[in-house]
Amino acid sequence: KSLLGMVGAALLAISLLFACAPQPGMVTGWVLDTQEQPITGAVVRLKASNLAVETDADGYFQLLDIPANQPLFVTAWSPGYYINGLDAVQPGSMDLRIVLQAHHDSDNPDYAWLPSTRLSGEGEAQGCAECHSREGSDLPFTLPVDEWLLDAHSQSAVNPRFLTMYSGTDVEGNRSPQTRYNYSRDYGRFPLRPDPNQPYFGPGYKLDFPNTAGNCAACHTPAAAIDAAYGVNPTSVSGVAREGIPCDFCHKVWDVILDPATGLPFANMPGVLSFEFRRPPEGHQFFAGPFDDVAPGEDTFTPIQRESQFCAPCHFGIFWDTLIYNSFGEWLESPYSDAESGQTCQDCHMPPLGATHFALPDQGGVARDPQTIFSHLMPGASSPDLLQASVSMDVSAARTADQLSVSVTIVNDKTGHHVPTDSPLRHMILLVQAEGAHGAALPQVSGQTIPEYAGVGDPNLGYYAGLPGKVFAKILMELWTEISPSGAYWNPTVIVSDNRLAAFEADTSSYVFSIPQDDGDAEASVTATLLFR
Repeated sequence: KSLLGMVGAALLAISLLFACAPQPGMVTGWVLDTQEQPITGAVVRLKASNLAVETDADGYFQLLDIPANQPLFVTAWSPGYYINGLDAVQPGSMDLRIVLQAHHDSDNPDYAWLPSTRLSGEGEAQGCAECHSREGSDLPFTLPVDEWLLDAHSQSAVNPRFLTMYSGTDVEGNRSPQTRYNYSRDYGRFPLRPDPNQPYFGPGYKLDFPNTAGNCAACHTPAAAIDAAYGVNPTSVSGVAREGIPCDFCHKVWDVILDPATGLPFANMPGVLSFEFRRPPEGHQFFAGPFDDVAPGEDTFTPIQRESQFCAPCHFGIFWDTLIYNSFGEWLESPYSDAESGQTCQDCHMPPLGATHFALPDQGGVARDPQTIFSHLMPGASSPDLLQASVSMDVSAARTADQLSVSVTIVNDKTGHHVPTDSPLRHMILLVQAEGAHGAALPQVSGQTIPEYAGVGDPNLGYYAGLPGKVFAKILMELWTEISPSGAYWNPTVIVSDNRLAAFEADTSSYVFSIPQDDGDAEASVTATLLFR
């Protein structure tokens, strides 16, 4: 028994020794904090790959099936820590030690935003484009800053539609008169309609509230409004704040504050007020992104960057108890929000476009699976390609001896929110035209016609009122002046009608035209056009 026991123990020792010996295709080690304490559940990854494991209760990890015969970059990340890693790790390395440094858990209001474009300076002060723009390189694809410059988010502070609505001017700078008021013993001061005898160039927040800044800056110039959401006039911002939604702003977002009862932002917390930031203290930096392996540097990962909730604060807005902006809420109520089978905002508005890097190779950028790199073009209402892929339209027609019956069905089968969405200034106009044998318009006998607010005048110039068709829109009316439709939702308004198409909703409308007797058996033609305005 003694001899057999000694042989068994020896065999066991040999077996354990064999299991712990360095193996090709394996890397092992521990992830620790700066106090040498193990970090449980840290993600250890072979950089820029899908090969990843989590550390156990002792902070221990084993990376298996790694490529052999080449040095590796092994990274580690855990919530609350900067990403760190070890470069030039040889396959078969054992007992590695990756130390993670905790990042700050507060926000520094004295932080100065980094510019997105290239500026003179050193290090990060040169601007994000120094590493994230292909300008001056021979890369065959664009990088994030190149795309962001073409995106509406970079123009939100200088968008003429926004600025003219804020100031009450037209694009030439002509300004409407200040709002007139009357007084009621029961209600106090109330606004009047514009004087019809005075030139008028459109509504404006500053015409109605000349002594306040409003909360427009909370979304349009958030880098300036982050510490004064109701105190910044967006027409007076300068520096990085004029970049609209700067790169540095989005990558300082740590989380989004939502009402747990509704999943929506709180009505009194527009834009920057619903974001949780981690602006770093003096002498440090902080970048949050969608990758957990960006190392070395003061970078970290936050899952909110890949989630629709990231978009919620600026794509949901209630004014005077009236829901105005709601593309996030519309997505939330649609099947697209299903965690298993749905799609996020980023899936449609930040799709991969084939780039293999998000930073220049000579600035530390590494090749990645192009399906993991999301475009910063973020196409929206100004993108014809996205608009033309938003809905499907089917047209059918039937002819009798003297009439032409037309049916048009529009299905919102490609968009994760209402069409059109958000601003009540956005309309989708269905224009139905029927022509007889000689190209003359056939008179409409029945069916809807386009309302006056689509413009009274020459159809060739875009005035479609009275023509066969319909408009899909959210129509507001100002309570005091009863102006409708209105885009001046900074005043108390009510929703008069809303026939926009929700996700997967269909609308069918019918139109009947009269065919002149002298057309005989000649062909008639029908054209249905869907316009976004």
